[in-house]
Amino acid sequence: MINKLLGRVGRMFKSGKPRIIAVREHGISRDRIGSCALRTCDALQEAGYKAFVVGGAVRDLILGRDPKDFDIATDATPEEVRGIFRRSRMIGRRFRIVHVLCGRDMVEVSTFRGPAAEGDAGTRVEDEHGRLLRDNVWGDQAQDATRRDFTINALFYDPSREQVWDYHGGVADLKRKRLRIIGEPAQRYREDPVRMLRAVRFAAACGLEIDTNTRKPIKALAPLLANVPAARLYDEMLKLLLSGHAAECVKRLRKEGLHHGLLPLLDVILEQPLGERFVMLALKNTDARVLADKPISPAFLFAALTWHEVLAAWKKIEARGVPPAPALHEAMDEVLDKQTEQLAIPRRFTSDMKELWVLQPRFEQRSGQRPFRLLEHPRFRAAYDFLLLRCESGEVPTELGDWWTSFQNADADARATMLVADSGPVKKRRKRRRRKPAAAAAPAAD
Repeated sequence: MINKLLGRVGRMFKSGKPRIIAVREHGISRDRIGSCALRTCDALQEAGYKAFVVGGAVRDLILGRDPKDFDIATDATPEEVRGIFRRSRMIGRRFRIVHVLCGRDMVEVSTFRGPAAEGDAGTRVEDEHGRLLRDNVWGDQAQDATRRDFTINALFYDPSREQVWDYHGGVADLKRKRLRIIGEPAQRYREDPVRMLRAVRFAAACGLEIDTNTRKPIKALAPLLANVPAARLYDEMLKLLLSGHAAECVKRLRKEGLHHGLLPLLDVILEQPLGERFVMLALKNTDARVLADKPISPAFLFAALTWHEVLAAWKKIEARGVPPAPALHEAMDEVLDKQTEQLAIPRRFTSDMKELWVLQPRFEQRSGQRPFRLLEHPRFRAAYDFLLLRCESGEVPTELGDWWTSFQNADADARATMLVADSGPVKKRRKRRRRKPAAAAAPAAD
């Protein structure tokens, strides 16, 4: 009986017909949809078009989570969508989508997409590795579902009828805690290697196990990530690291063989007890802040992930006889050059990373006016948090972090008594030469 039912459901998915699931089974009521997404869907349907909340929002709602945003899919073209909503704007060149604005809220509306014909140079362009460079064709809803990467993201929710349309068994996969790619895995990864990273991110964030067939080609195809544009790879890594499950994501990246080259030498760091402890502490702290809805600094996170590489390079450069300060700057540039070869980290972040690193040696200077000047530095708080991570990981003595915690919270008199005597060599001040007064000018002759 069960086998017959499963067979019938399988044939239905293969034929392009969705399984339409009622609210009593999926549990998503209309009032859980954001007001802007709700008004957008209602307006499109009133104009005679299909309109569904799609993708990650539906997945999260079924899992009992509150989505961060809502995306809409429709059979209306971007021009038709633009004509319905006065407060909207069209974006994109290769594939146009429409941003519909509702006060401060915004929803993204995309038109159903379909498959491009093989060999059609006008609509389908691939590189020598099989990665799709252009593949933009309008299609119907079933085709749009098939183009999506994983079954759990190919779910459509109709708010007017409170129905979920499931074309590929995504709801069943969520219940089984399984992540499964749509189509032939190796081909889908060749078309877009970033799907391998997305598989790890979704599995970690949703508590899923990657399906055996979905996982099988990943290690062999991992080198294809080298062909992905650095800016796109950076965006995906940032989503992964700020997902609230970064620690689990990094563990899974390592398990699937995807960590090599994404953050250069991260695999080496994770094989060093001290480096691994520091990195995992930084990731866990980031996860806690994300889940508590606190602000996150990508620069702080990237600085933490690469700090032990900076330390290693710093020691090597110092061993050549370079003084500590110039050696640190050279080490920072060396590590960041390796990073930017693969990840297009914005310059505004690399500047912040350098500041965090440069301030670390200054925490060891606890005499004279130097601690007071460090307290006044605009990056003191972030650098201090970085120092506490170093203390917790065992890189530097806990006493150093405790001293700075007490120092910044003490009053002026207490701070004066906390200063450490300067044991370094006393620098002789250079005597300034007094200039001789200029000779008086001779009086002009009559």
